[in-house]
Amino acid sequence: MNRLKTRGMRLFQPILAGASLKDRLIAALGALLGIAFAAILCTLLAPPGAGVLLLVGPMGASAVLLFVVPASPLSQPWPVLGGNVVSTLVGVAAATLVPQPALAAGLAVGGAILAMSLLRCLHPPGGASALVVVLGGPTALSAGYGQALVPVGLNALALLAAAWLFHRVSGHAYPHRPAAPLPWRPGLHRTDIDLALADLGETFDIAPEDLDLLLQRAEHHAAIRAKPQP
Repeated sequence: MNRLKTRGMRLFQPILAGASLKDRLIAALGALLGIAFAAILCTLLAPPGAGVLLLVGPMGASAVLLFVVPASPLSQPWPVLGGNVVSTLVGVAAATLVPQPALAAGLAVGGAILAMSLLRCLHPPGGASALVVVLGGPTALSAGYGQALVPVGLNALALLAAAWLFHRVSGHAYPHRPAAPLPWRPGLHRTDIDLALADLGETFDIAPEDLDLLLQRAEHHAAIRAKPQP
């Protein structure tokens, strides 16, 4: 029975390193305020008589990154703004040039990933921004390439402003800046980390500088633990 209870409790443990229930509650509050702020501001700036909520769906995914993992390279201002805007442009191009919806959808998302990667603004919700244009049909296409600025670009700017203000109040540094390295160097060096990442062949959602500092701190605490106790 205890084993089943323990296994059940693990289902509710956060999968992100360093996460806590307090952090998740703060993130939920931030997303609530951020999306509400973006929706209200962008709707107020909409043309008179529009009568619609000027907010696009991918902003919900952007809010998850901005408020849950603000230190992630995918959550920084240029990826949030550039990723959504560039992907929308790619989506409009795919929907305009390719009449077959299934192929257009694939080209939109694949093209968005390539464009974001080349422009150093990779942002997962950008894939949704590109796909929404294709799935929106004639209504989405009627707005043309201008929708990359309004509402998408405007939404992203409003959400970024809300995230910057919220993180200032909640005590998180945003945009994220890696902490200064320790004044001493343990056994591992940055080149060792780069080689290890190449060996694994995986992409991790953490900046190399942050990973380097994390390993330094881990070695520091390991050295303290290894010291003979008086």
